[in-house]
Amino acid sequence: MEKRTKDTYGPPPGKRLLIFIDDMNMPQVDTYGTQQPIALLKLLLERGGMYDRGKDLNWKNMKDIGILAAMGKAGGGRNEVDPRFVSLFSVFNMTFPSEESLYHIYHSILLGHCQPFAKEIQDITSTLTKMTMELYKSVINDLPPTPSKFHYIFNLRDLSRITNGLCLTTPDRFMKVEHFVRVWRNEALRVIYDRLINEQDKEVVTGHIKTLLEDNFKKETEIALRNPILFGDYRTALEESEPRLYEDIQDYDASKALFQELLEEYNETHTAMNLVLFDDALEHLTRVHRVIRIDQGHALLVGVGGSGKQSITRLAAFTAGCEIFEITLNRGYNENSFREDLKILYNKLGIENKKVVFLFTDQHVVEEGFLELINNMLTSGMVPALYADDEKEAIVGQMRDEAGKVGAGPAKESIWQYFVNKCSNNLHIVMAMSPVGDELRTRCRNFPGMVNNAAIDWFFPWPEQALYAVASVFVSPDNPLVPDESREAVVSHIVHVHQSVGDYSVKFLQKLRRSNYVTPKNYLDFISSYIRLLEQKDKFILAQCERLGGGMQKLAEASVQLNELNAKLAVQKVAVTEKTAACESMLETIASGTTQATEKKQLALAKGKEIEEQSKIIVVEKKDAEDSLAEALPALEAARLALDDLDKSDVTEIRSFAKPPRAVQTVCECIVVMRGIKEVSWKSAKAMMSESNFLKSLTEMDVDGITLKQVTTVKGFLKEGDLSQEEMKNISKAGYGLLKFVEAVLGYCSVAREIKPKREKVARLERTFHQAKRDLDKINKEVDSLEKELAALGQKYEEAMSEKQALQEEAEIMERRLIAADKLISGLGSENIRWTKELEELKQRRIRLLGDCLMGAGFLSYVGAFSWEFRSDMMFENWQHNVESLGIPLSVPFKLEQLLTDEVEISKWTSEGLPPDELSIQNGILTTRASRFPLCIDPQQQALHWIKKKEEPHNLKVCTFNDNDFLKQLELAIKYGFPFLFQDVDEYIDPVVDNVLEKNIKGGQGREFVILGDKEVDYDPNFRLYLNSKLSNPKYTPAHFGKSMVINYTVTLKGLEDQLLSVIVKYERKELEEQRERLIQETSFNKALLKDLEDALLRELATSTGNMLDNTDLIQTLEETKSKASEVAEKLKLGAKTAIDIDKLRDGYRPAARRGAILFFVLAEMSIINTMYQYSLASYLEVFEFSLRKSMPDTIVHKRLRNIMDTLTHNVYNYGCTGIFEKHKLLFSFQITVKIEMDRDNVKQEQLDFFIKGNIALEKSRRTKPFKWIPDEGWEDLIRLVEVEGYVFGTLLEDIERNEKLWKAWFDHDAPESQPIPMKYEESLGVFQRLMLLRCWRVDRIYRAITEYVTKAMGEKYVTPPIISFEAIFEQSTPMSPIVFILSPGSDPASDLMKLAERSGFGTNKLKFLSMGQGQEKLAMQLLDTAIARGQWLMLQNCHLLVKWLKELEKALEKVTKPHPDFRLWLTTEPTSAFPIGILQRSLKVVTEPPNGLKLNLRSTYFKIPAIALVECPHAAFPSLVFVLAFFHAVVQERRKYGKIGWNVSYDFNESDFQVCMQILNTYLTKAQENGDSKIPWGSLKYLVGEVMYGGRAIDNFDRRILNTYMDEYMGDFIFDTFQPFHFYHNEDVDYKIPEDGPRDNYMDYIEALPLANTPEVFGLHPNAEIGYYTQAARDMWLHLVELQPQTGETGGGISREDFIDKIASDVLNKLPEEFDMDKIRKKFGLEITPTTVVLMQELERFNILINRMRKSLSTLQKALAGEVGMSNELDDLARSLFNGQLPNIWRRLAPETLKTLGNWMIHFLKRLQQYNTWVNESEPTVMWLSGLHIPESYLTALVQATCRKNGWPLDKSTLYTSVTTFQNPEDVTERAHQGCFVHGLYLEGAGWNREQGLLIKQKPKQLIQNLPVLKVIPIEAHRLKLQNTLRTPVYVTSQRRNAMGVGLVFEADLFTTEHISHWVLQGVCLILNTD
Repeated sequence: MEKRTKDTYGPPPGKRLLIFIDDMNMPQVDTYGTQQPIALLKLLLERGGMYDRGKDLNWKNMKDIGILAAMGKAGGGRNEVDPRFVSLFSVFNMTFPSEESLYHIYHSILLGHCQPFAKEIQDITSTLTKMTMELYKSVINDLPPTPSKFHYIFNLRDLSRITNGLCLTTPDRFMKVEHFVRVWRNEALRVIYDRLINEQDKEVVTGHIKTLLEDNFKKETEIALRNPILFGDYRTALEESEPRLYEDIQDYDASKALFQELLEEYNETHTAMNLVLFDDALEHLTRVHRVIRIDQGHALLVGVGGSGKQSITRLAAFTAGCEIFEITLNRGYNENSFREDLKILYNKLGIENKKVVFLFTDQHVVEEGFLELINNMLTSGMVPALYADDEKEAIVGQMRDEAGKVGAGPAKESIWQYFVNKCSNNLHIVMAMSPVGDELRTRCRNFPGMVNNAAIDWFFPWPEQALYAVASVFVSPDNPLVPDESREAVVSHIVHVHQSVGDYSVKFLQKLRRSNYVTPKNYLDFISSYIRLLEQKDKFILAQCERLGGGMQKLAEASVQLNELNAKLAVQKVAVTEKTAACESMLETIASGTTQATEKKQLALAKGKEIEEQSKIIVVEKKDAEDSLAEALPALEAARLALDDLDKSDVTEIRSFAKPPRAVQTVCECIVVMRGIKEVSWKSAKAMMSESNFLKSLTEMDVDGITLKQVTTVKGFLKEGDLSQEEMKNISKAGYGLLKFVEAVLGYCSVAREIKPKREKVARLERTFHQAKRDLDKINKEVDSLEKELAALGQKYEEAMSEKQALQEEAEIMERRLIAADKLISGLGSENIRWTKELEELKQRRIRLLGDCLMGAGFLSYVGAFSWEFRSDMMFENWQHNVESLGIPLSVPFKLEQLLTDEVEISKWTSEGLPPDELSIQNGILTTRASRFPLCIDPQQQALHWIKKKEEPHNLKVCTFNDNDFLKQLELAIKYGFPFLFQDVDEYIDPVVDNVLEKNIKGGQGREFVILGDKEVDYDPNFRLYLNSKLSNPKYTPAHFGKSMVINYTVTLKGLEDQLLSVIVKYERKELEEQRERLIQETSFNKALLKDLEDALLRELATSTGNMLDNTDLIQTLEETKSKASEVAEKLKLGAKTAIDIDKLRDGYRPAARRGAILFFVLAEMSIINTMYQYSLASYLEVFEFSLRKSMPDTIVHKRLRNIMDTLTHNVYNYGCTGIFEKHKLLFSFQITVKIEMDRDNVKQEQLDFFIKGNIALEKSRRTKPFKWIPDEGWEDLIRLVEVEGYVFGTLLEDIERNEKLWKAWFDHDAPESQPIPMKYEESLGVFQRLMLLRCWRVDRIYRAITEYVTKAMGEKYVTPPIISFEAIFEQSTPMSPIVFILSPGSDPASDLMKLAERSGFGTNKLKFLSMGQGQEKLAMQLLDTAIARGQWLMLQNCHLLVKWLKELEKALEKVTKPHPDFRLWLTTEPTSAFPIGILQRSLKVVTEPPNGLKLNLRSTYFKIPAIALVECPHAAFPSLVFVLAFFHAVVQERRKYGKIGWNVSYDFNESDFQVCMQILNTYLTKAQENGDSKIPWGSLKYLVGEVMYGGRAIDNFDRRILNTYMDEYMGDFIFDTFQPFHFYHNEDVDYKIPEDGPRDNYMDYIEALPLANTPEVFGLHPNAEIGYYTQAARDMWLHLVELQPQTGETGGGISREDFIDKIASDVLNKLPEEFDMDKIRKKFGLEITPTTVVLMQELERFNILINRMRKSLSTLQKALAGEVGMSNELDDLARSLFNGQLPNIWRRLAPETLKTLGNWMIHFLKRLQQYNTWVNESEPTVMWLSGLHIPESYLTALVQATCRKNGWPLDKSTLYTSVTTFQNPEDVTERAHQGCFVHGLYLEGAGWNREQGLLIKQKPKQLIQNLPVLKVIPIEAHRLKLQNTLRTPVYVTSQRRNAMGVGLVFEADLFTTEHISHWVLQGVCLILNTD
């Protein structure tokens, strides 16, 4: 459209714009019946323009537009379109093409395709086309769409699809007829069969195909029907060069081989998928692949989450050569983001020309609007207005050349069209949806493209074959841990478990209304958990075995050594003895030798001393001699020197003389003499000299040896010769020398002679010295040899000794080793035995791991969401039996804790705050061990506290999904491996975290990352994610169950009991609990220590090297360890004993803990009744501890316990009552009582079930009731009662039959509950059995009876709720917990709060008020911050108006850590289910509403009147009048509970009314006193109280009449009359009067003395008034109680819901009459139409509309049930109503007001029809049945009109009056009234009628309404109407009387009475046209 002028738009000039609107009747009809888009189009078509919705709302004209539209028939999601809109079109009805045309179309296509094929194939095209059409027809008949099969919509598209499939064939693959017939079968199956949702439907289709084949192709049938039937063109998918041809893949093996190869190829380039291609998967792969390979083929895959839809799509897309495109959700993803993503997709498709599969799952549907876009993509291939104009331009620019080449025109439009076509040809959409719930049905209804334009493939739960196949692949034969003989059994158990969980989930839903889903995802998880567990545990056990084996081996070695040692030691000991003996003898020898040697040594020493003395003497003598000698020596020296001068020649010279000179001779002879030669002659001299060494001998000559004789001889020779040297020198040189020598010698000799004696002495001395020395040497030698001998001996001895020593040492080592070995073996003997056992046990355990891990893995994968009972039943009854029956080894008894954790870890958990009961431990295991991240359903927030405490040291981050920065925080946590906790998770889990939840970790070694939103975040394997929800029963989808481990942390009775026990014992016996806690810690510490010690032992043993028996340190360590271990073991034993003792002592307190747990559950379950009743465990614990403090102490335990239990029960009752509506308080008391009684075994669940439900059998029993007066229901109940409690009520029925009077008297009594029961039953029945019996007779007394029951069982205080005192509330409050006032009509806590604030010193400036509403959020937050900081009180009123903001408030409150101690937050709200549970649980809830019952109401009023207020007024009458006012106040409030008989409109009379009236009393009485007026101004008071203060609220005249009557009754001088004392009401039991004057306490005491319950007569009502109230109250209570019971899946069998509805619909349809022909009737009446005829006409028109609507809706419903049209919301509602026997809303709108059920309404409907027929065909009825008219008052008006015309009265001055005739039945009236008319069918409520006397009388007991005789209505002129003794009685349409809008009142009748009319006014008398 372009702008032409200022306000005119149109297509480019010269063109027309044609708009095509498809599915024109699809838009939804809004509440007002308009289809908004159509209203807009109507405006455009009619006025040729529309308004611009900008700020000015300018009108825009649209020119040159033509509209073409198409739509289907109305029904299903299609609606009726405004006929005025349709009238603007030329309408053509497109009839369905005839068979001939269809045949012609499809046969031509097929024949054309088959031209290149073989002749015989061309020949069969005609038969195939006919077969296709036949099949199509039969499918349409046999498989119509129904609500559960909403997608069975078959139309021509499917015929085209089959033909299109046949056109995929090629001549070279399909040569024979049978091939072609087979491919026909395949196409038919793919198009029709794949969408079917159950086996029956599948059989229908396969049956048809088989029949068709057998009829037409007998001989090819066998081949064509061969299964599996897999066609596709993926055989050559991996060879790029090969053409891809559509062909028969033959069988699963071939297909599997191909896909396996493709899968491996896929995994190399993409994130790996570990798929098992079982048969079913291959089927689906082939189907999806086929669709993707077809041009513009789209698929809708339907199956529960985790059944493999996405994996199959990915692989199929890869096989088909397409990319996968998916949207990635992130925070705040909306339609704009989706459009942006779609642009990326379309750029890929059109510009990059890629074939893309767009995978869209139900998680991606963030807004339903996304599907609108998908629908467009499916139908037209494009999203309208996806690209802005500039973007469009750019694309057109890019595509221009390409489009030109293909031959598209140059215009912008045609290029764009080319782009769109290209995109739609490249695009394949695959939608993966889940069939759970109604979502898919609604979506397909609203977006028909999802069904019409996509091939539907319905995924069944995996068949058993698939389960087996998958399990067999994962538990493969090459897994060494699963022995071959057990593999089959293991696999079948895995399958059994998976299937059993499905059954349990169904039961779980029935019984506890909690859902759990099992998807194949869980199954895969189960298998992988099993394999993982098996490996882990096996590794662990092997390590344990090695560790023990190592230690034990060392021990074994030690014991072997021990034996060897013992043998060796014996030998050694002998050797040592021998050696010792040898050494001894040696020692003796040595000893004697040593003594000898010692003696000798002594000798030697003495000798030595002697020698020393001698040597000293010798030295002196020698010196003397030597000195003398020294003088002679020089001469001698000279002689020698002289000789030196000579040489040999000189001597030769002398010798040569024959005759020497004399001198020479002489000298020579001298020498001869000297030399002592005998012959002294020359000759001898010569001989001497001829010696060779003559000279030398001379020099060496012993001079000292020359004797005296020789000296004398020489001297004589010299004398003779007279020789002188000089002479001699000259004679001979030799001679000279010799002479010198001789002279020198002589000189020497002369000296020597003197010396000689000296020398001799010296010589002698020396001789003796030498002798001595020789002796000494000899001795020394001897000593030496002796010593040597000794030394040798010594050495020998040493050797012997060392050998002995060595032997000794060896023996000692052996001894030591023996001792060590002994120590080892005896010390570790017990260990050894234990270890041996343990090792054996471990080996056994290793074998048993097979079964244990199956159980463990099943536990980890499946049981999280189940409750404790279900878990144990599932695991220990079902799975364990299955494991045992399959013969898989399993530990008995099987203990989860042993397999998956250990005591040390468990005690660590409990110390971190995990409750110690078994369920919590299991949850702990699930939280820490499961393969998926945990999602804890944690209403008591125990898991939250535990996780926070547990992960705090590891830097835990806590967020909620509402935090703005949670993504940033999460990213940090993932990156750095911190734990992360999402708290307060509701049912919506932000899809942004899906990748994290599913652990979709990408990348390989080194860098792993996860995609979070649009970011890649590095993944630290230490990262843990926890999700925690406060909701007690959140509805999660199967997807959630697949992604996370849903764990049910809801506390159990037993678990809570254990927790409370700790609390009690901690309080009662602190030391005991401390000791126990210490014990637990010590025990866990000791256990850990023991384990460490044992590890240390084994480690030391295993790692010791060398001979360990010598390793003293080791032995030492072992000994220490051992002693420590035994000490620890002793401690543990002692601990266990102490623990038993402590437990015994603690168990003494268990009853109180049990009571506490029961009470908590009663409180917690109240939230089922009203979502506002939320209690957290934390706040309950405060009440619990408070009760412990407040209960009376007592030294005797059981008395103390009783005190605790009583106080606790009462405190919980009070605490609960504070926050519970009046109407639920008795229910609460009853719950407490029954639960406690059931715990005491006084009441059984069956008894309770009977009491609540009665007889629930659908068919009536055979035995008929004996007496008319027994209620029908009651009789059925009695029969059931006898079955339930036969042992008490065995003869009950007979007793009743035989004793009618007794039972009737009891039955008719006003209060049978307080009367003795007839016959033996009074004695024999228990308290509860009385209730059961009463249930069968008088439902209306049950409410009272329950009160009695509670009173009897528990005491009266449990039926008197506490009065709410604001002081007490304030006392209980803390700054951290807000106070929530739950508002009820007429309550306004604000004023009370202001008073409290003033009293508590929080006056004006410290108390802030804010009334919530739109736009107050910011202000509220500011006020809150200020209040928290400054310690103010903040009251936020009407929070229900801003529920969304309360989430913010909750967050703000959670962040508050240290508020000002004075801070308090007060909230007021009406009950709303959206109120955040978090606030409710932490808050103190207070319901402010008037209490139930006269006494309690008075009590509460007086409680709030300060004592001083009664004496403020000086007037004496004041206190009494205050009491009257209080009584009146209570009465008007109490009347409310009797429903419409009390007040027509339920008014919110509240305290402020009373307060103000009291103020008025005070003012007026004070004034009267001051003026000295003795009269009390009654008139003013009555007016002000009755008309203004209380009456001001009354909007109904009859209600105001009641108020005024009370004023007349209660106010006047008569109340002070002493002669006739005034009573409000009195009978023999009780007297309601004004108490004696006095202080406030007088009044209080009087009120306390009143009975708790009061009869309605006190208010002037008939006792019957209670019946309605009490019956309803009892039924309501039962309804609630049913909700509180565990659900037993009791469902009656019989016909299905659909059949039942269908049957009722046909019944009603058969009874529907034809519509009245209005024209005919008008003709009949002609022109003279009376006012009543006008009424008839209007009535008939209305009746026609109703009949029409009924007929239309019922027939459409029947069609929808048969599947001819789809279901719509309206039809769903109709079906539901018919099923429940209620009047459907669409009919109710068109019929007179009624409360009837469908059955009764139909009777009423037919009766109306009859009256109309009579009126039309005969004449106006004589007696009109007013109830049969749609608008009865119009008839009465017409009557007055007619009379006025007749009598000529003015209409405005005329009126009606009535009188009751004596005719009981209309038939008795014979003639018509001459004035006015007769009416019948009125019922009198609140009084009886005496027909004889024609007046009002008191009702009969238990007769609530009475049929009034025929009433005559008479028009009259108003001024002539004077009636006396009549009651103006309102006539209403139903017992609902009139509503606040004034609807329901028809007219007023006059009834005659002799009583004062106030009597009937207070009884609430009225007439009604219809019974219920």
